[in-house]
Amino acid sequence: MGEKFLYVAVYECGQCRSRLTDPHWYALYLGDYPRCPNCATYRLTRLFERDRVDPMQTGVLNLAQKILGGHLYHCRYCRLQFYDVRAPVAPSEKDNAGTVETNAPFMAESFPEGKA
Repeated sequence: MGEKFLYVAVYECGQCRSRLTDPHWYALYLGDYPRCPNCATYRLTRLFERDRVDPMQTGVLNLAQKILGGHLYHCRYCRLQFYDVRAPVAPSEKDNAGTVETNAPFMAESFPEGKA
């Protein structure tokens, strides 16, 4: 019963019985760590001020997160900016651009050389 509340669909492999879930949009706000509201990735960059080039998430939930003192995050894949009150996934590392890099737990992604 709980799966119907959290997921739009649950897929199960007939051979290995592994499961893949497709969450509802509101499930992204129920976790322990911030996720991109567009693509659901954990791989976010924390910004200290808004970037006027990339789009900002609109809506009541984003405004509420901003009012509650949420941090400004930027998705590197869909280039969306949004506010979230939850703490980043990993300890922060500052880079030269003035942003803080966070990495997702259990989300090891590897790209071939020269492709990202």
